[in-house]
Amino acid sequence: MLADRAGWHTIPRLSVPENIRLVPQPARSPEFNPIEHLWEELREKTLANISFSSLEDLENTLCTGLNQLADEPHRLRSLTDFPYLRITSCNAN
Repeated sequence: MLADRAGWHTIPRLSVPENIRLVPQPARSPEFNPIEHLWEELREKTLANISFSSLEDLENTLCTGLNQLADEPHRLRSLTDFPYLRITSCNAN
């Protein structure tokens, strides 16, 4: 399991099951967390400089931005699809 080591994601004592291995990410490494690029895009293109009057307005605007990204797979891929993050299946036979 990847652990980003953000201060708010840590606890003094963490009990990790034997079948789980924690792999710490380097500090401040958004390249290992593609969702960070997606959120940055949404903040800059969809949510910037807007004051929402309700949570519903925020949700609607966010959904609009996500739908726009979904309509442009090449753009979405450019934000989240990094070759070094791809997981390949292994044939144990």
